[in-house]
Amino acid sequence: MQKRIAIKNHLEEIQLTTRRSIVAFVIMLILISLLILRLAFLQLMQHDLYTTLSKKNWLDIVPTEPTRGLIYDRNGVLLAENIPVFSLDVIPNKIKNLPQMLASISKIIPLSDTEIAQFHKELKQHRRFDEIPLKYRLSETEVARFYENQYHFPGAVIKARLIRHYPMAGTVGHILGYVGRINTEDLEDIDTTNYSATNYIGKLGIEKFYEDELHGTVGYEQAENDASGQPVRVLNSIKPIPGNNLYLTIDINLQIAAEEALAGSRGAVVAIQPSTGQVLALVSEPTYDPNLFVAGISNQDFQTLQQSQDKPLYNRALRGLYPLASAIKPFIALGALDTGVTDTHFSIFDPGWYQLPNNSHRFHDWKPKGHGRVNLSQAITASCDTYFFELGHKMGIKRIDDILVRFGFGELSGIDIGEELPGVVATPAWKRKTKDLPWYEGDTIVSAIGQGYMTATPIQLGAATATIANHGIRYVPHLLLKEVTGKEVETEQPIALDPVVLQNNDYWNTVIQAMEEVITSPLGTGYRFGKNVPYTIAAKTGTGQLFSIKKRDKNEKAAPQMTLPEHLRDHSFFIAFAPVEKPEIAIAVVVENSVLAGSIARKVLDYYLLGPPKPETPIDTEAGSSRT
Repeated sequence: MQKRIAIKNHLEEIQLTTRRSIVAFVIMLILISLLILRLAFLQLMQHDLYTTLSKKNWLDIVPTEPTRGLIYDRNGVLLAENIPVFSLDVIPNKIKNLPQMLASISKIIPLSDTEIAQFHKELKQHRRFDEIPLKYRLSETEVARFYENQYHFPGAVIKARLIRHYPMAGTVGHILGYVGRINTEDLEDIDTTNYSATNYIGKLGIEKFYEDELHGTVGYEQAENDASGQPVRVLNSIKPIPGNNLYLTIDINLQIAAEEALAGSRGAVVAIQPSTGQVLALVSEPTYDPNLFVAGISNQDFQTLQQSQDKPLYNRALRGLYPLASAIKPFIALGALDTGVTDTHFSIFDPGWYQLPNNSHRFHDWKPKGHGRVNLSQAITASCDTYFFELGHKMGIKRIDDILVRFGFGELSGIDIGEELPGVVATPAWKRKTKDLPWYEGDTIVSAIGQGYMTATPIQLGAATATIANHGIRYVPHLLLKEVTGKEVETEQPIALDPVVLQNNDYWNTVIQAMEEVITSPLGTGYRFGKNVPYTIAAKTGTGQLFSIKKRDKNEKAAPQMTLPEHLRDHSFFIAFAPVEKPEIAIAVVVENSVLAGSIARKVLDYYLLGPPKPETPIDTEAGSSRT
């Protein structure tokens, strides 16, 4: 009989089942514990975070743009304002096919290539859910057309915005500059949070220099959205803080008078209040309309401005580098007196030329037959080159440079607008570095009459002239008069610079009296300016030679200049201050390729000191048009 074989081991099966049950229970216990811990963590530790996230499903935080500050002249005339316009904005993340939508919109609202290019540029700078302006300044007809077809464009909206506008247009274009759309370079220099609702930023001039004061502080609105994400109501808001209003030192009426006097010419006029450094007028002609740049200038308009031979975008008042010409002579005279190189009694005989010792080359005076016997005062009055050639030789380039630097030449004036150039006070080291040439004695003596390598800007000439008017007291020329924040007014105080201190204060009177005789003496180069002038004035004329005419007209007629092409004709300069006893205004005028600097200065000074001109009081259009 065969032995039975056991098929199952019930004891082992019970033990195996028990072990598996225990393991499963432990795993379940661990998982349940982890779940409980996770829930506790989310409910207790992360409560604030997930409450905020849940609110974002139906609440939206929307930044609100602050109102940009206004800009006025010294008398409260509005120079920069904000005007309401309608703009067409696009929200990219709500649009399935952006190119197709742009093409469809352009059928009902014309879009220029510039506007489309600008939109794509801003598209790269913004988030997909931001409202990005596509077109500004929609007409009423365009707004109506869009609303009729709005159901075709779920990602486009019409927004009411404020946009910058300059009522005076080009009259203050070079002073105010303009605002433009924020670009990638701007984003690197600004607080992006404060500009989260702003599309514009100052690009040039006052708008750029005082951007922080003008912009203001961004605000926020907490809006409740519907299921489609559209705002239903505003639950809470933090109002934006508007930018500060600025009052400039500019007298807009004087600015207009100077612009009209300079119209049709290329040049600059700078007028400064000597006692404070306040800039009363700053004109560069030709100018441009800054309104063209606000919403984005077209390529055609920009090319027209950029390629113009008259360079309207070029701020001649701050960046124009001109030879100082004979306008330098009062400063050289002061330096020569202060260093003992000359005195009021020293005189020379001027035959019409100057010759350095042991040198056969002759440096010609502007008057071929010469001025005869002249002292310092007569040399300033008649603008005798030969006398100043002698001073230059005796002073040397180091002393010439020293007095010019003390008056602020060769360095930035510090005017609160930026963009200016420092000009050149030439030295032997400068010539070696820039020209790789040695310095010659001839370089020194032509520097003494403002020729050669010496260059300056009109703002430097104006500030230096104001320093003579103040007997050496210097101020930084500035454009900000006061800043208004709500009800608080902060007035800008004059910023004093190191004064020009001379060994003897009588030297100031010597030079100023000679500058008066420039106008009052029949031998003065500005004598025609002084006809019937009812106020005292100290002045100096100048001629910046661009092209040398070797064959001179013996009768000193202007015909040779007129035979040259216009761009080769001499520049004319005129610096002055008035009244002499208590100066109220100092002025520097530069006119390119023209002799009109004196007559332009007369019109500006007359307007400021006497008021608008009367029709029955003619002004000599040839005033101050002497050779030098």
